[in-house]
Amino acid sequence: MSNVDFTIVIPAKNEAINLQSLLPELISLYPQAEIIVVNDGSTDKTEEVCKTNNVNVISHVYSKGNGASIKTGARAAQGDIIVFMDGDGQHQPKDIGLLLAELKNGADMCVGARDSKSQASVGRSLANSFYNKLATLISGHPVADLTSGFRAVYRKKFKSFLYLLPNGFSYPTTITMAFFRAGFSVKYIPIVALARKGKSHVNILKDGMRFLIIIFKIGTLYSPLKIFIPAAMAFFFTGVGYYMYTFLTRHVFTNMSAVLFLSAVIVFLIGLVSEQITVLMYKDTE
Repeated sequence: MSNVDFTIVIPAKNEAINLQSLLPELISLYPQAEIIVVNDGSTDKTEEVCKTNNVNVISHVYSKGNGASIKTGARAAQGDIIVFMDGDGQHQPKDIGLLLAELKNGADMCVGARDSKSQASVGRSLANSFYNKLATLISGHPVADLTSGFRAVYRKKFKSFLYLLPNGFSYPTTITMAFFRAGFSVKYIPIVALARKGKSHVNILKDGMRFLIIIFKIGTLYSPLKIFIPAAMAFFFTGVGYYMYTFLTRHVFTNMSAVLFLSAVIVFLIGLVSEQITVLMYKDTE
């Protein structure tokens, strides 16, 4: 049995300047908490700052990614509840109590939802708004902030999905859709995220790839058919429309119409197979 109330896991890469102020505040507010900083191959004084503040620091020998750091921290955590927060100073320690309160009220995971003013840029705000609406549509549950890394969750339930989590950036998307699929409750509370100090690790090219991967993950992690059926219908009705056009103008059934109809069937069948694979992914969920 753990003798700590909960564990705070902070993935950090070159965040010494932010940890200098964040760690003392966390220690002051939550002396009963276990604090784990996962140093993801930092080249600054991140590790030294952690040791100075007497918190548990686990260092990767090279940078493995945000998701890998989250998994390392979750495996090492001793508390029955884990609070994940970024090491860049955007998440406010005082908000941790709000997350924990929602777990006591019955939530399996509570997420701090940023408003539009808390986003890093207008582009990021628009992208996140789109993610939230798409995830809400597919899952049937209101999603206020799909990509927020500030969340509290029961350790045992979180660790049951470690095998699904990527080593890269999109662990919040993955774990959120996995919880919905497994029937666990996810609660959102509004927070204000502060502006980070120092240089962001995000660039335009990576953000573009992030957009595509998150869209893919939203559908495939929850219900692939909700993605594949609309795509199949688009091929089918395009084929019907094209066939009607060629029949009325030339009285023929063209190869293009056949290709569109076959594409509709193939996409639908791929969706069925993907749906069965998704079911198998969650077969051992508690």
